[in-house]
Amino acid sequence: MSQQMTRPADVYSPLYFLASLGAGGLTVTFFMYLMFWIAHPGQPVPVFEDITAAFVGGGVTEQAMILASMFGIAIFGVLNLKYLFWNLSAFGRFRKTEAYKKLRNSNGESALLAMPLALAMSVNVGFILGLVFVPGLWNVVEYLFPLAMVAFGLIGWLAFAQIADFLGRVLSKGGLFDVTAHNSFAQLLPAFALSMVAVGFAAPAAMSVTPLTVGASLIISTFFGTAAILYTVLAAITAFNSMLHYGTAKEAAPTLMVVVPIMTVLGIMALRQFHGLHTTFESHTAAADTMMFLTRLLTIQILFAGLGLLVLRRQGYFSDFVFGAKTSPGSYALVCPGVALNVMLHFWINKGLVANGLISEFGAAYFGLSALAIALQIGMIALVITLNRQHFHRSAAPKVVPAE
Repeated sequence: MSQQMTRPADVYSPLYFLASLGAGGLTVTFFMYLMFWIAHPGQPVPVFEDITAAFVGGGVTEQAMILASMFGIAIFGVLNLKYLFWNLSAFGRFRKTEAYKKLRNSNGESALLAMPLALAMSVNVGFILGLVFVPGLWNVVEYLFPLAMVAFGLIGWLAFAQIADFLGRVLSKGGLFDVTAHNSFAQLLPAFALSMVAVGFAAPAAMSVTPLTVGASLIISTFFGTAAILYTVLAAITAFNSMLHYGTAKEAAPTLMVVVPIMTVLGIMALRQFHGLHTTFESHTAAADTMMFLTRLLTIQILFAGLGLLVLRRQGYFSDFVFGAKTSPGSYALVCPGVALNVMLHFWINKGLVANGLISEFGAAYFGLSALAIALQIGMIALVITLNRQHFHRSAAPKVVPAE
């Protein structure tokens, strides 16, 4: 008898791309402080020069916030890329196995969409890292937007190709889709991937001053965003029907909250489009309309988060898969809702409440509400650390060595 160091991640699943996605989401949460808490005149997002000026001219508290934000962006940005490259390498080996062939002929084929989802997030993370740490980036940003759109176009093509393989298989012939195993929102993962591509395509609409770039951004992001909405509605309705009949699959129960990040991503897409329509095409959206739009999205998120937490608690999911001895790569799906609510709260507070004069910026009510977002962020950081230790930490396991 000998000892071999093993870890759950050695039994690969494409859902491990969610480990990269979660780290990328936390990168965005740290960027929110720079986005809304420091001045960035001249462009819609803060850049290296704005951050440097705020640090030099700010007090101790502001300096501490900036340092913490930049540290968080750097750490989780690196983790995002680390787990992305690890997944790409592991997925290349996984494709040569029988487990991959079995996955491609089951309901679980939709898990492959975790790859374009993570790739799209990493492009967004790369842009954030450039804004925060690269001096003079904004001087060449108009040349970067077309390159970013090409990258998102390739990722979108990959997403649609994988969706086409899946739907082509299950819709061309009957009996290839197991309705009894459709009792979760796992089939919403393709919609999540499409929405992430959509929000990436919408970025130039909010930041570019070139009408052709803004127009292309608006049109293509609308295409992907509409596809994401349509897929979400159809997959959610059929899945909910299955859950009513068979109950929710315990290991896939975290997917009940996947609507939360989809709403945040599509909400940011819409805000970027509103900005582009305003600055380039003279189409204006009132601050009150933005507040109501964000409030509706936040309401949907709270309802689905509550539903998901209710089912997870009733099934004892956390005691088994997060704090217990069982492991599931799908546990990383728990990070997305918390991150998404954090980001949505920042936008709701600043673009909704502050913009309409309901609360004063940096007042007691402002920081009281912001504390909710900060608490979610801290909780998701702790969850990521727990899951990474659980899935990627090697522990001794007995292995029987045959006699020679």
